[in-house]
Amino acid sequence: MRSIIISKIQEKKSEKENKILKSAYKLFTEKGINSTSIQDIVDDAGIAKGTFYLYFKDKYDLQNKLIIKKSQMLFQNALNSINKNVIKNFEDQIIFVIDYIIDIVSKDKTLINFIEKDLSLGIYSDVNEIINSNKIGIKEIFLKGLKEHNIKLKNPDVTLFMIIELASSTIFTSITKNKPLPINQYKPYLYDAIRRIIKEKQ
Repeated sequence: MRSIIISKIQEKKSEKENKILKSAYKLFTEKGINSTSIQDIVDDAGIAKGTFYLYFKDKYDLQNKLIIKKSQMLFQNALNSINKNVIKNFEDQIIFVIDYIIDIVSKDKTLINFIEKDLSLGIYSDVNEIINSNKIGIKEIFLKGLKEHNIKLKNPDVTLFMIIELASSTIFTSITKNKPLPINQYKPYLYDAIRRIIKEKQ
């Protein structure tokens, strides 16, 4: 009985947190973070202002956690998709993940403008617990792939960070400003660079 009560309490807490996240994303993307107050967020979410501070320090902490959540969801969806496709080559697997994310954010300009160049926060962050931590992420897939394909890297973590940072910063500029090229023309250059990073670090 006690475990059922605790479970219901946790469920309500998660429900309130998700309401805040949902309202904040809507308001941040519609009005911008500077024009959105905490009062705006709680009014939209239908919760008390005091409840907000049980989950977040301020609206910038909320923004940061939202970026992490959105980035992690992109990576997780890409990994779920790769599991449905038979891709044996390790480099092709990494390219598939990046390509999947590009396709999603190219169609959702609101999302790319919100995340901007911070895609790597979905991997390199101290608050990864906001997404189900039991799921295998891109970092684990990367390390597993290196081992399975007997690829020796001096520092796998640094290599993955370089790949994600390169992709994150350049696809944002390519999608939002068409520089140095529109995204479909830019992708082959990006993918060649990623392959070279993996090879050069061996």
